[in-house]
Amino acid sequence: MIEAIVEKIKGMFLNPVETFRNSRDDEPVAVFTYLAALLLVYAVISALVTLVIGLLPIDAPWKSLGLPVPAIVFFAVLIGGFVLMLIFAAWVHLWVYLFGGRKGIMATVRAIVYGHTPQLLLGWIPIVSFAFIIWSLALDILGLRELQELSTMKAILVVAIAVLIPLILLILAFAYFIVSSAGVMPVPTNVA
Repeated sequence: MIEAIVEKIKGMFLNPVETFRNSRDDEPVAVFTYLAALLLVYAVISALVTLVIGLLPIDAPWKSLGLPVPAIVFFAVLIGGFVLMLIFAAWVHLWVYLFGGRKGIMATVRAIVYGHTPQLLLGWIPIVSFAFIIWSLALDILGLRELQELSTMKAILVVAIAVLIPLILLILAFAYFIVSSAGVMPVPTNVA
């Protein structure tokens, strides 16, 4: 199983289109094992980075849980990453379906899980992690094109819509928070 995972990783870096084509019939167990293995690596490295660099403050509210912060990061990345990957795949699949993809949700899950290989292996690197997110989204597009048999333009639109809608909602929520916070600040009454 480890050799198959390593071969899939190499394929995603060196020849992603061919790797996606060869993955059409991958069983769900193989896909989720691949995801779990990559998330495990990501979680371990993220916890180590947290330990070494100390990215999280010592007096964080989660300290009351009695676990060291790196342990919390490890479990958050491992469990949260798995859940978020499934939610993202389901969200993408909604758009795949609306754009004509009819190969089933597992084809979308394969595309998303395998496409996120760069982010899961290298996304822990501070500062440049954004580049690996972009790379993963580009691989998602290739994966959807190959596994859902969408045109390249439709695959680009699917990924763009699936990413931009939550991003816009997040920006609007942040803007609302900033504006509403500014509204509760006291107005000085004694101006000299």
